[in-house]
Amino acid sequence: MRQATGPIMAREVGEVVGVHISVKAKLEPLRSKLVRLVDRGWLRKLPDGRFTTRL
Repeated sequence: MRQATGPIMAREVGEVVGVHISVKAKLEPLRSKLVRLVDRGWLRKLPDGRFTTRL
């Protein structure tokens, strides 16, 4: 997240960490992990579904 130039989608995170993004069953667990990080205050989720670091 910190290497990104701006807010990014879960799909882009999956590409960087090596998750098969073409398979929805592989992408959804990653998305839920990102949402858990939002709940813990580590990330921020924008209304359009993109994620960014907390400022």
